[in-house]
Amino acid sequence: MTSPALGVGVIGMSWVAGEHVKAYKANPHCDVVALAGSSATRVSEVATTHDLVLARQFTDWHDLIRDPGVQVVSICSTNEMHVPQAIAAAEAGKHVLIEKPVALDHEGFRRVQDAIVRNGVKSQVGFELHWSPFFQSVHRMIDADLFGRIHYAECDYFSGNQEQWYGGYQWVRTRERGGSALAAAGCHAIDALRQFVRSEAIEVFAYSGNFTNVMDWDATIVTIIRFANGTIGKVGCVMEGNVKYTFNVRLHGAKGTLVNDRFRSVVLDPGLEGWAHFPTVLPDTPEVTHHPFPAEIDDLIDAIRQDRPALVDIIDAAKTHEIMFAAERSAREGRPIALPL
Repeated sequence: MTSPALGVGVIGMSWVAGEHVKAYKANPHCDVVALAGSSATRVSEVATTHDLVLARQFTDWHDLIRDPGVQVVSICSTNEMHVPQAIAAAEAGKHVLIEKPVALDHEGFRRVQDAIVRNGVKSQVGFELHWSPFFQSVHRMIDADLFGRIHYAECDYFSGNQEQWYGGYQWVRTRERGGSALAAAGCHAIDALRQFVRSEAIEVFAYSGNFTNVMDWDATIVTIIRFANGTIGKVGCVMEGNVKYTFNVRLHGAKGTLVNDRFRSVVLDPGLEGWAHFPTVLPDTPEVTHHPFPAEIDDLIDAIRQDRPALVDIIDAAKTHEIMFAAERSAREGRPIALPL
C-alpha cells in the first residue's frame, strides 16, 4: 500500500524558501500544505508564485507547527529564530530541515539537538553543498586515491558588497540576528573542509577583524584547524570589501593536489604533464537557484520514509557548528580551543 504524502510546512518566506518549496513540490512523496511568514502579503505572494492555492497561510509560525496536517517543517527564517522554531517543531513531533546556522551559540545548538534526539524526529541541516556535483566528483577522486592521504586542506568563503545585492543585509549585519561571518555564511566552508579531510577536528585557532564596518561583527576571519589524523586545515571567510563571490577548495596530498577544477596526480603519470582541468559546476555564486536543494530535500524525505538518519542530520551538523563556535571563541580570547567543546 502506498504511504500518504507527507505534509510540509515552510516557515520564513525568505530568498531560500522558494527553493525549498520547489524541491518539495518535485518530490512525489510530499506536499507543501502550509506557509508561515511575518507578512501576510509576502506569504500570499509565495503561495501564488508556486501555485500553492490550497496551502494554509499563517502569520504566526506557532500556528503552522500546531497544524495537524504538517509532518515536516522547513525553517527558512532569520538566524536568531532557528532555535525556538526548531525546538517547537521537534517538541510537536515534526521532522525538521533547519537552514544554517542551527544556532548562534553553542548552548542554543545543544538545546535544539536535545529536542530533536529526545523526540525521535528526523533532521537535516542546510549544508546543501554535500550534494554539489563538484563535491561528489572530488570525493570520487579522494576515493580513487589520486591525492594520497590529504595532509593540508583549505576551503574559503569570500563574498563582499552584500549591502549592494543581498535583500537580507539589514538583518544579517547585526550580531543579534546574523551572528557572525561564519554563522552567516562561512560555516559552509567549514562543513566542506570536514567532508574532504574525513577526520575529527581536535583544535582550532582563529584571527578576525572588522575592517570596513559594513557588519556589526568581524567580517573577516581566518580559522586554522588541527585534525586527529594530523591534517592541517584552513578556512578563510571574508564578507566585506570589493570581493567577488568565491568558494575555494584546495587539497594537498603526497600523490596529488586539487585546486578547484584543476588537479595534478602522480597516479596519472607519465601522461599527465601539468594541471588537468575537469569541466564541472563550481559553487561559484550565492544565487540560491544554483544550489542543490532538490537532492538535500529528497534525502530528508527518504530518511523519514525509510526510518534512517538524513545525511546531514543534527549529529553530523554539530561537528561543523562546534568548529564555528570554537573559532569565534578563539578569535575573541586569542588562544587555541580544544575540541570537543
